[in-house]
Amino acid sequence: MTDAELSWSPRPEVVGVFWVLAAVCGLLAAFLDDTRGTLLLAIAAAALAALALFGTVARPRLSAGPRGVTVRSLLGRKQWTWAEVNVRLARTRRLGRDTYAVELDADNAEVPDLVVLGRLDLGAEPRDVVDALVRLRT
Repeated sequence: MTDAELSWSPRPEVVGVFWVLAAVCGLLAAFLDDTRGTLLLAIAAAALAALALFGTVARPRLSAGPRGVTVRSLLGRKQWTWAEVNVRLARTRRLGRDTYAVELDADNAEVPDLVVLGRLDLGAEPRDVVDALVRLRT
């Protein structure tokens, strides 16, 4: 990465907690005698392991440089030039609290797409990420 390139990923501590919780749920499911409890714990372990795997593999989740932005997912990456993508800060009000997310709207791309990344995806405050992306773009 050059000096002008920035990247954001889920915080390693959060990914580690997901791995630990997945292991704990899996161990509890293995030693529990209750069939319904075992099923619920196994489902929880699988969901937590999937989240942990996603946080481990899709690193960095978002990266940006002078040429454009790249978003990684579990199955690959999407790259757009600055001309193809619009960056916005999305605000949603839930349970009386404002929640912010980074919206990457690639409506000018060959294959239009919309990616919404929250604080958990980025490991940073979405307002700060949007500010950095706007500075990089200009």
